[in-house]
Order: sequence, then structure tokens, then C-alpha cells
Amino acid sequence: MTTLPVGQGSDDHVGTVGQGSDDHVGTESPHMGAESSDPLAAALSVADFADLARTALGEELWDWLEGGAERERTLAGNRDAFASVAVLPRVLTDVSSCDPACSLVRSPAALPVAVAPIAYQRLFHAEGELAVARAAADSGLPYTVSTLSSVPMEEIAATGATTWFQLYWLRDKGAVLDLVQRAEAIGSEALVLTVDVPVMGRRLRDMRHGFALPPTIRAANLDGGGMSRAHERVDGGSAVAAHTASAFAPSLTWHDVEWLRERTRLPLVLKGLSHPADALRAAELGAAAVVVSNHGGRQLDGAAPSAVALPAVVEAVEGAFGESCQVLVDSGIRGGADVLRALALGASGVLLGRPVLWGLAAGGQAGCARVLSLLGEEFRHAMALSGCPDLAAVARLRTTTMPCHCGGEHQ
Repeated sequence: MTTLPVGQGSDDHVGTVGQGSDDHVGTESPHMGAESSDPLAAALSVADFADLARTALGEELWDWLEGGAERERTLAGNRDAFASVAVLPRVLTDVSSCDPACSLVRSPAALPVAVAPIAYQRLFHAEGELAVARAAADSGLPYTVSTLSSVPMEEIAATGATTWFQLYWLRDKGAVLDLVQRAEAIGSEALVLTVDVPVMGRRLRDMRHGFALPPTIRAANLDGGGMSRAHERVDGGSAVAAHTASAFAPSLTWHDVEWLRERTRLPLVLKGLSHPADALRAAELGAAAVVVSNHGGRQLDGAAPSAVALPAVVEAVEGAFGESCQVLVDSGIRGGADVLRALALGASGVLLGRPVLWGLAAGGQAGCARVLSLLGEEFRHAMALSGCPDLAAVARLRTTTMPCHCGGEHQ
């Protein structure tokens, strides 16, 4: 991976309520003709599903899914940064067969992709996490169970999906240990500790709606005693943020990471890093992987876009630890071309978030399956067009930058 800076990314721009600044939402897709009786089949790219999901969800849930923190500069920057990465394709290479399979955090994966942890998926479809996990299993991709899943982790594991468990640091350390032990008992293959939520970011779209969970949706992996705050709608505030403030511990430190490392046999992944020194510290403490992430632009507004932070983290970790600690990335991945860009910048793989829920909202398990199928098709096509028969060749691609004035690239 070599980056040659020859351009300048676009200035920050601000998202507005009801219109995501990082995606091409709210406009009719040229690929989705009204004559089709099957909108899932008519969608020809991952990006097409944004329109389907927005129609299915309505404004409040769409804003919950697509919104970011404060003025949404980082949310927009995530997309602009990936859109500004230009690959220098290789030619005259035999790409009659492109193999995208790999191992992510010791789990086999048909693509260099895992499904990211996302809370409360039953907000978007009655089957919620079960539908997404089944689609991930059928696609050969790891599925990350959120601490705030709306379905118990045991039921998700019963789908047959390869599961990782994402852990938020709770005020009750006994509850933390209980979650880790349950994750081990269901056969999770990695423990993903999210480290960028000492407090929840100020997500203004949710605050303007006075967002609260419906009574039927709860954090199924947690003791329900503290869930009432998540259901109490308050003008100018987010009930979910209020619940998070009461349940999560803002005191998480490296000492807690060491404590956790000593109490689990699972490979440990730290998610939410952007500084090379933090990534090095994680690797020194035995992390099997780090995830360069700004929580999809939903935490610190003004944090570096993931595609900008990624190369320095890769350089630091690979230089000191080689392949013993993988570097993954999320925040801004919207299609197969972005996966190629991420790997060309040095990542071993990506975590896919919002697009999976576009599929869930648009068509349940079938919608998720279609999104993941299109993602694989887009990525394999991008591999071939860049002259890469395998992932090692993708990692050797050189990149440059180009001006981006798109406000979120249309795949």
C-alpha cells in the first residue's frame, strides 16, 4: 500500500434532518424502474437500498439510522474520504478467477467483511438480528452481536452464524463478566470491545425527534431493570442516550482492558481507535485486531474520517507486530469499491453497518442477503478491474487522492 497525495478532499458539509449528508438518499435511483414487481431484485447496487430503506422506515427511524453527532461533519467526512481515494489499477494480469476469501480475527470469511454490531435491529424489521445473522451465515460472513441487541445472543447463535460479541463497558462489572461468559458459552469467535463511547455523542436528529424505543424493543442481553429510561420520550432529548448514560461506565481505561484480557479465552478486538499510539497499546496488550472507527460519525463530531486515520494505524501496527494484530476499519463503507479502497489503504477487512440495515428495512432476511450478495459482486468486480486475482494483490495496490465534491459518493 502506497499513498501518493496529489489532490484535496472536499470541505466539511453539514447534514440536515431527514437527509443524510453521507449518502445519496432522498432521490430516485436510476436503476430502480417502477415496472419491476420485485424491488429487491431491481436494486443493482448496495447504494440502491438506501432509497428502499428510507421509504420503508419513515423520517424518525431513518434519522436514527442515518444520523450522526452534532453538525455531522465526521459523518459526511467518512464518505468524502473514501470517495477521494483513487486506486491505480494494474493491467495485463489474469483475473479470470478472483478469490476474495480470507480469515478475519481467526474466523473464515467469504469476503474481507464482517457485519458490524448495531443496536436494536428489531426497530427495522420484526425478525431483527435473527434475519441479519441468517443472511450473514448464508453469505459466509461473521456477524457481530451487539450488547444492545434486541434479541438474546443465545437465539442469534442458534441461527448457525459465525458470531463475534461486541461488548460495551457497563457500570456493573459483574454484568460485564456475565456477558463475556455468555459469549463464550454460545461459541463466539471474538470479543469486540467498543472503546469510543465513554458517553454517547450528541445526536441532534434523535434529540429533535425526542427519540425513544417502543415498549416492545429492549436490550435483550441486559437485565431489564434499567430499560425504562430508554422508553421515556422527552422533548429535546434522546431516551436511548439517557439509558446509555445510566448503564455505561465512562471510567473505562487500559487497566480494564488488561483485566478483561485476563478473563477471557476469546481473541480480543478493540473497536473505535484512530490514533496510532492507541492501536500500538492495544496490540501490546494482546489484541488480535483493532478497528479504526469513529462510530460511523455518531460520537465526536470532528474526529478524523476512518479512511484518513487508517494508513497511519496500519503503518504503526504492522511495523511493530506484523500480522499478529489485524487492522480492520468501519465508518463510511457503502459498497464493494469501498472495501477495495480500504484494503488498498492497508486494512485486512471492514465492518459493514448501515447498508446491512438498509437491506433489513427493505426486505428482512431477503433484503440483507441481497445487500451482501451485491457487495460481494461489486468487490469481485472491483478486484478484476484493478488487476487483482487475490487479496494479496489488492494489498499491493497503490492509491492516490482526488478532489471530491460529491457530498457522498453514488456507487
